[in-house]
Amino acid sequence: MNILYLLLPLSMLFVLAIALALGWAVFNGQFDDTEDAGSSILRDSDT
Repeated sequence: MNILYLLLPLSMLFVLAIALALGWAVFNGQFDDTEDAGSSILRDSDT
């Protein structure tokens, strides 16, 4: 039971860090243009 006093706060900090990283990525435009990046390899010319 004592291990819960350690694991619960650590897991909450881990979830908060993931949420902050996702929020940073969304608000800084990391997911703005997902279609163009995937199809750019098909338009690449080998000249």
